[in-house]
Amino acid sequence: MSIQMLAAVAFVVLVLLVASVRIIWQYQKGVVFRFGKLVGERGPGLNFITPFIDRMIKVDMRVETLVVQPQEVITRDNVTVQVDAVIFFQPVHATDTIIKVGNYAKATSQIAQTTLRSVLGQSDLDELLAHRDKINERLREIIDGQTEPWGVKANIVEVKDVVLPDVLQRVMSRQAEAEREKRAKIIHAEGELIASKSLAEAGERLAASPASLQLRYMQTLVEMANEKNATILPIPLDLLREFTKALK
Repeated sequence: MSIQMLAAVAFVVLVLLVASVRIIWQYQKGVVFRFGKLVGERGPGLNFITPFIDRMIKVDMRVETLVVQPQEVITRDNVTVQVDAVIFFQPVHATDTIIKVGNYAKATSQIAQTTLRSVLGQSDLDELLAHRDKINERLREIIDGQTEPWGVKANIVEVKDVVLPDVLQRVMSRQAEAEREKRAKIIHAEGELIASKSLAEAGERLAASPASLQLRYMQTLVEMANEKNATILPIPLDLLREFTKALK
């Protein structure tokens, strides 16, 4: 065999070898087809396929982020809001993502949009604002149930922003302000009640002890003298009592 023939054979062998080599990264899986028929999956590392007969499609198994564009939703209590969300999902069965759906990312996006409108349409505005965690979990369960046949798992679904109409924002602001004023008045009234009870109790105790009442009287006179910067002559309480009785 001539040198040219050996070189040609070596070249063909090299081309076939290169064509048969497939390198799969750690975060990927390869789905192999032979004459259009599924052969199986290949894991990370160096893999070989039959050139020009087999075909390998690589699937990225990492978590992907999908931002659901703002959707106009009418809640159960007939309030129109704009809501957007973010979904974290990943393929868990590479073969299903290739065989059972054409574009799993686009399909997941469409499912997420319809599910978002459906679930939020069954919720009240108060529930959407105050119990978002429950709504997020409900969205995740529904989306995950619909994407599971495609080999896709929805890990996290989060409602990001809820945009209310301007009129409703003003109404809620006034309502919140009225609620704060109501609480302030209740707290003030409770304080007045406690203070009146304390004063009544103190009055009863002073009335039951003439000596304590006399000392309190003298203390009050001292405080008044200090405030007015004047000299005040104390009058005994007994004398005041006798004078009061005389007037009666």
